[in-house]
Amino acid sequence: MSEEEVTDADDACAWAERLGWAFGLIAEDPVARGAALVQLAEAQRKVTNALARSNEMWLLTRPLGLDEQYREPAFLQARRKHRQAQRRSLPDGVWGDPVDGDLATWPGLPYVLLFLEWEARYPLEWTRHAKAWGMKQSLIRKVARARQEEALKAKLTDLVEIVVHRAYRCKDREYVRVARAVDSADLRGRLDRAADSDSPWARCHAGYVLWLLDRPDLPNTRRVWQSWVAGEAAALG
Repeated sequence: MSEEEVTDADDACAWAERLGWAFGLIAEDPVARGAALVQLAEAQRKVTNALARSNEMWLLTRPLGLDEQYREPAFLQARRKHRQAQRRSLPDGVWGDPVDGDLATWPGLPYVLLFLEWEARYPLEWTRHAKAWGMKQSLIRKVARARQEEALKAKLTDLVEIVVHRAYRCKDREYVRVARAVDSADLRGRLDRAADSDSPWARCHAGYVLWLLDRPDLPNTRRVWQSWVAGEAAALG
């Protein structure tokens, strides 16, 4: 079993031991968030140091040749310590997939949702300390494909509502996938209220999502989004 498979097979206790502190990143209390950010900085420092050691050992063992190098214990240990450090940090720690393919029951799911909620609620802190646009996109697509149990559906509905109320950020358009996956009267009611709010961002975003929910065959492409935004601007002008 590979290191990645071991990670994905870990139980909830193992995940909590590694990343339980990260829930402080979405706390309403700024003191709690500050403490979590300090812990994140320390975790990221360990990742940086472990990577430097791994790279150093790669250079030192390179003369052995590829086959021997990847059997050299010192090099393998350095790589293993780097991976272990990554698993205790963000954004690296939430990368991976469940071994059985069922995201809904995967112990790593709460941490995937944590990472997305952190970006949704505290975007400036997320950008400053753990910016990873490609991972954001990948995780949004992953949760949109997941089996939608009630608890997951409720969390994703909340995330869509949070996102449509703010200024557009990179990869936010991916949340249309989530809205389509969790479409419900509750979600549409929230989007209707956002579309009727005083916020121009909320009106634009929520209106776009509602429009696409009524058109399930219409692709959510950048061109479609840009056309929608241009139409909204013309209507305001």
